[in-house]
Amino acid sequence: MSPLARFQEWYEGAVAAGVLEPEAMALATASADGAPSVRFVLLKAIDARGVEFFTNYESRKARELAANPRAAIAVLWKPLHRQVRLEGAVARLPEAESDAYFATRARGSQLGAWASRQSEVIPDRDWLEARLRAVDAEYPDTVPRPPHWGGFRLVPDAIEFWEGRPNRLHDREAFTRGADGAWHARRLSP
Repeated sequence: MSPLARFQEWYEGAVAAGVLEPEAMALATASADGAPSVRFVLLKAIDARGVEFFTNYESRKARELAANPRAAIAVLWKPLHRQVRLEGAVARLPEAESDAYFATRARGSQLGAWASRQSEVIPDRDWLEARLRAVDAEYPDTVPRPPHWGGFRLVPDAIEFWEGRPNRLHDREAFTRGADGAWHARRLSP
């Protein structure tokens, strides 16, 4: 089984187990000069190509990804004593894929993508609520995807699976992608 298929299997297991917000993942980026930052985003897809998430392209994370298109992701399902880490290159999704996902979002989330100037300083909460009302009035029916909003795909070249074990002798297995595209596994000491 490929490590991405295993990640999908573990994710589905977390969903089936009722883990609270199993799609929450920490995304670490770095500026052009290497200053790191991390925040939580929502995992929206896992497939053989990688892992997808969506955001405002004008946000700090997107600006950092434009300057330094590599990232790391960590997902923790604490009740299951499982964690997955991924590292790799990140690229924007094609507009058609971002459009397709945006169309599935709740109307409030669609409007929020227009109203929010993610990562920018705003005067106060009232300003944001007023922007939301204005956008709602502007788009009474279908809400189009904003040009400043869309998806990214992290294409991993390293994936690590961690499972908690007694006596802190945790199980760790790391996979790295070779130049030929094949995955190579190795076991790590806890």
